[in-house]
Amino acid sequence: AWNGRKVGMCEAGPEMTFHFGQLIAHICKTRNVRAGSIVGSGTVSNKGVTGVNGKTEWPKGYSCIAEKRAIETIQDGKPSTEFMKFGDTVRIEMKGQDGQSLFGAIEQKIVAPAR
Repeated sequence: AWNGRKVGMCEAGPEMTFHFGQLIAHICKTRNVRAGSIVGSGTVSNKGVTGVNGKTEWPKGYSCIAEKRAIETIQDGKPSTEFMKFGDTVRIEMKGQDGQSLFGAIEQKIVAPAR
């Protein structure tokens, strides 16, 4: 959520280029992996669908503001989504198919650097 508004309900699974099982298998080829190792995939994007207006839409939202702005630029010639600013909050949480949180929510507030 961005300032309390949901912006993405992306699914980390069937539409990922490499699912987490493949990522972990590849990691194990090049280094030792132990309990507690953190594996990241980068932001998750789901496929777009053609809307009634003929434009591609992303019904599951987005996980990356830069990606959202790039899509807007391609489709409309300029981005309409602003970047985050001081005072904004962002909250991320990943839930399993049962709706339970996998690692707990992470919520952060954007603050100006100390002077």
